[in-house]
Amino acid sequence: MFRTYQLKWCFTMIGILAIGTLLMRPGSFALVNLWQYVLHIASITLSILICWMIQGYVKQLSLPGYTAYAKALLSIGISMVAALVFNYVISLLVPARFFFPENHLGLGYVDMVRRLVGSFFVAMITYVVYSNIDTNDKLQLTRLENEQFKQAHLRAQLLSLQQQISPHFLFNSLSTLKTITRESDTKNFIVQLSHVYRYLLNFNEHQVTRLADELAFIRSYLYILHQRFESALHVHIEVPEAYNNHLIPPLSIQLLIENAIKHNAFSEDKPLQVTIFTNQNQELVVANNREPLKVPVDSTRLGLTNIADRFRLLFDREVSIQQTDKSFTVTLPLISYERYHH
Repeated sequence: MFRTYQLKWCFTMIGILAIGTLLMRPGSFALVNLWQYVLHIASITLSILICWMIQGYVKQLSLPGYTAYAKALLSIGISMVAALVFNYVISLLVPARFFFPENHLGLGYVDMVRRLVGSFFVAMITYVVYSNIDTNDKLQLTRLENEQFKQAHLRAQLLSLQQQISPHFLFNSLSTLKTITRESDTKNFIVQLSHVYRYLLNFNEHQVTRLADELAFIRSYLYILHQRFESALHVHIEVPEAYNNHLIPPLSIQLLIENAIKHNAFSEDKPLQVTIFTNQNQELVVANNREPLKVPVDSTRLGLTNIADRFRLLFDREVSIQQTDKSFTVTLPLISYERYHH
C-alpha cells in the first residue's frame, strides 16, 4: 500500500506533528523521562499510519451510492474514529508516567473533547496529504496516457500514409481523371479511389470515427481490392444499422483486412473469406479463414499492436485476438457516442 514517495510524505507529517506539538509544550525540554518522548512520537506515527491505510482503502472501494464528497466524509469519519479508539486504548494500557503530563487524558468530558479534536486534526491532515498525492498520481498517469496515445496515433499515420506524397495534388488529379475518362468502370474505380483517399486525408484530423463512416470507407476500399483479386476475395459485412453511431479508431478494420491479405494464400478456387459482424456483447468481430503462406512474410505485428494501443488509450478497452489452425479472429469493442463523450 505504501510507495517510496508515500512513505516520504508520511514521515514528513510525522516529523511536523511531533516537532510542532513538542514546541507547543509548556515548560522546558529536559530529558527527564526519555520514554515520554518515545511514546509521544510513536503514538503520532501509529495514528497517522492508521488514518493513511484507512483512507487508502476507502479510496479504492467502489461505492455506487456515494458521491465523491460523501466518500471523503466517510473516509475522514472512519479515520477519526480509528485514531480516537487507538489513543484511548493507549491511554488505558500504558502507565501514566510514560506520558507527558498534559497528554495523559482521563475519561472526563473535556478530556474526550480534546481526544476528539486531536483525532479529527490527524485524520484531516492525513486526508489532505493523501488526496493531493492521489490527484497528482492521476494527473501524471493522464499525461503518460496522452503521450502514449500521441505516439500510437503517429505510428498509425506512418503505417497508413507513409507512401503519401503531395496529397492534394493527387486528389485533384483523380478528380480531373474522372472527368476526362469515358468508360464507366474506370469512372467507378476513380470515384471509389477518391473516397478512400479522402478518408485517409481526414484520418489525420480525427481520433475516432463513426462505424458507419468506417464501413463506407471499407466498401470503397473493397471495390478497389476486388478489381485486383476478383473472386479470390470475399468480404461479408453484417452490421446492423443500430451500430452506425458507435465509435472506433479510424482504419481499424482496414488494417485487419490488409493483415488477412498479407498473411494468407488464396485464389479463385480457395478464396479468402472475411466476415465483419457484431456479436451479442456489442462488439465488432472481424474473422477470416487461415491458409498460411508457404514462405511466411516478415511481420512486425505493428498493425495489430497499433490497433490494440489505440483502443486501450482511447476507450480503456482491450482488443481480443484468437487464432486457430483454420481461422483468425479479432474482436473490437464498440463504444457508443454518448458513453465516449461522457
